This record gives sequence, structure tokens and C-alpha cells, in this order.
Amino acid sequence: MVAIKTLLWSIFVPTTVTIIIPYFTLSTRLNLLRLHPSKFRFFGILPIVIGVAIYVWSAWDFTFVGKGTPAPFDPPKQLVVTGPYHYLRNPIYTFVVLVLLGEAIFFESTALLVYAALVFSFLHLWLVLYEEAGLKRRFGKSYETYCETVSRWIPKKNKTRNAMTRFSTCLVRRRVL
Repeated sequence: MVAIKTLLWSIFVPTTVTIIIPYFTLSTRLNLLRLHPSKFRFFGILPIVIGVAIYVWSAWDFTFVGKGTPAPFDPPKQLVVTGPYHYLRNPIYTFVVLVLLGEAIFFESTALLVYAALVFSFLHLWLVLYEEAGLKRRFGKSYETYCETVSRWIPKKNKTRNAMTRFSTCLVRRRVL
């Protein structure tokens, strides 16, 4: 049942923020000021793909590790610190920002860039003023320790380097490299 709730949430909320609102933004006169990096617009696909992968992995961990959903009204029952949560405290919000930035680049849209900045600002305020306080109340010292070791938006250098080392070692063992 938790997986179905996660799927429904994923269809409606992230889709609205990252597809429907940008579609209407691009369809209106708000998009009069266009960026023109034509040759580089396809670089926008990279953050979109990375963002979607982060979301799928994060939602999976929320559902099957944390026994909850990404929805604020049905959060995980356990603190999730595995997968993308090992590197970032908020990978789902990072997904949203990455996808919106990728869309702004791909569609060469200043309006989408402004929308991405507004969404990021809202998410940051939501985190700082509401969500983190609730997580501290629910998970106590374990969440505080987690906050000390894992950053909010950008992975810490040592964690990323260690992950890349483990990934490379894994590929060498499998004789991919």
C-alpha cells in the first residue's frame, strides 16, 4: 500500500511542479525573454536525467527503507540515511531544482530560470522553517547527528570522493574498467 501511495504522490506532485507548471510557463507570454545558448541547450538534458534518477532512488528508499512516502502527510516511519540520503539530506528537493534548471537550459527560458529560483527559495524556507524542526522532534539526536554529517543541498567533498572511489573499485572488480 505504501508503494501505491508513493506512486500516486509521484505522479501528481512532482509532475505538477516539474512538468505542468513549466509547460504553462512556456506557453504564456511570460517567456518573452529567451536565453540563446542554442548550441548548448542539449546540456539541459543531463540535469533532468540526473534529477529524475535521484527522485526514483529517493522515493524507493522512502518507501522500502523508511516505510513511508515522500508526501509530508505520510512521511517515513524511520530516518532514511541510505542511498542518496547518505550524500544529501534533501535529494528529492534537489531533484526538483535540477529538473527545473535542466528545463530552463533546454528550452532556453528565462521564465523557467526565475521559476526554478522561486521554487528553490520556497523549498529552502520550507526546510529551514518547518521540515527540519519536525524531523528533529520525530527523530531526536539521530537526526541532529545526521545533520552534522550530511549537508542540506550540496554533497560534502569527502563523501563524494569516497563514493566515487567505491564505485571505481566496484567497476574494476567487475572488470568494466
